[in-house]
Amino acid sequence: MDFKSAVLGRYNARIYKSRKDHIVEVKDGVEQKIAANTRAVPGIMTNRGCCYAGCKGVVVGPLKDTCVITHGPIGCGFYSWGTRRNKARPDSDGNNYIQYCFSTDMQEADIVFGGEKKLKRAIDEVMAIFKPKRIMICSTCPVGLIGDDIHAVASQVEKDYGVTCVAFSCEGYKGVSQSAGHHIANNGLMKKIIGTDDSGTITGHTVNLLGEYNIGGDGWETERLLRKIGYNVVAVFTGDGSVADIARSHRADINLVQCHRSINYVAEMMKTAFGTNWLKVNFIGLKAIAKSLRDLAVFFGDSQLVERTEMVIAEEVAAVEPEMTALKARLNGRKAAIFVGGSRSHHYQELLLDYGVETVLAGYEFGHRDDYEGREVIPDIKEDADSKNIENLVVEPDRRYRAFLSPERFQELKETIGLEEYAGLIRAMGDGSWVVDDLNHFETEEMIKVLKPDVFFSGIKDKFVVQKAGVLCRQLHSYDYSGPYAGYSGALNFGRDLTMGLFAPAWKMIDPPWREATHA
Repeated sequence: MDFKSAVLGRYNARIYKSRKDHIVEVKDGVEQKIAANTRAVPGIMTNRGCCYAGCKGVVVGPLKDTCVITHGPIGCGFYSWGTRRNKARPDSDGNNYIQYCFSTDMQEADIVFGGEKKLKRAIDEVMAIFKPKRIMICSTCPVGLIGDDIHAVASQVEKDYGVTCVAFSCEGYKGVSQSAGHHIANNGLMKKIIGTDDSGTITGHTVNLLGEYNIGGDGWETERLLRKIGYNVVAVFTGDGSVADIARSHRADINLVQCHRSINYVAEMMKTAFGTNWLKVNFIGLKAIAKSLRDLAVFFGDSQLVERTEMVIAEEVAAVEPEMTALKARLNGRKAAIFVGGSRSHHYQELLLDYGVETVLAGYEFGHRDDYEGREVIPDIKEDADSKNIENLVVEPDRRYRAFLSPERFQELKETIGLEEYAGLIRAMGDGSWVVDDLNHFETEEMIKVLKPDVFFSGIKDKFVVQKAGVLCRQLHSYDYSGPYAGYSGALNFGRDLTMGLFAPAWKMIDPPWREATHA
């Protein structure tokens, strides 16, 4: 019995109809269509987060020079604080606000009588204690239900204190997952932050790093590589990032997109408004890193940059290759399943292949069809009622618009390095592997029984359920307090952690329940 039959055969007719198109077996040479970005089935244990989690927890939360206030119950603020391990160093003024959890701690009375005054008092307190130059407000479910006007409060704060204050109406119930929150955050950054600073001089080959949240220090390792080659990293969206840098990000020559889902809106809007080209990159896995760096050098067309890129790649590979080869000897032939958000389910397959580990199943918590099938399907995606809850921000060419490439050069690079293209997850998967959108707990248990992966890469919600079944589960949302895993040294860290986990003696002491039970 294959994986899809094992799962769907246990569902009733209604659930069967809902889930059957979310599970796809990859077949070489066959174009695959998958259902995605639809509501999870009520009552099923989904791993998804909410719209607020996508906005505050993912995109704006890692900004270090900004006090991000959660307007809502304290549980929402605490949930989105400190769990993703977004590392940051203090800015030039010595500020690093991501170590704090700011919340209005709404109570029943605030929900009955309104919370705008409490929000304003909270901001007054933040200004008195921390004196930040920037404040952001993220709303949670009760705020949208009672109608608090957080945008009016933000406008008043800007008048009272002369600071930048941005409000995000990212109530948790909007959209079908945290993906809606990414979109709302992207819109807010584009409206209020990007392109607001033309001061100073920016020189050299300039890049922005988009969709990098510096989990466990990933962004620092990627920046180190880029700067070692000679690039000037203007802004990072948003790991160890700052509003001050993002305000001048429109002046960079190119945007490098790491996490496609969470930040592609900004990449597209900056292309329209400022002419900034974007390139999908992956700094996870040795071959993927080398390809990304080489493609970037080709974009600039500088022979010295190409030469420097090859020198750095050779130097970095030489430093990690001996130990990675030894680790591969122990890991080769293992099987893995990956189910996380963003582009990680795609990216980490490249790193696993460096160690001879095959990916038998992969999927996204909040992916859209283009994340799976490639961007060419975007015109065919039908907008549903949930998608219409999110503003589709329309931008116009800015007075500072500049085309870095001629039309002929752009078309050439589109064909050679995939400029402004993304082929999606499915094309990267091996024949006979499985792609599952919005994998739930029941399907996870069935996957372990049928596909028998040696390791499952996921999040905290199912980590210990999987490990009680006798299968190692490593978090790719927070790296289990390890990392970085990006870059060349990160690839070595990953191999060490994976080897340590798989060869831990604990797994010999666990008897998975299905060894004794007959599979129905």
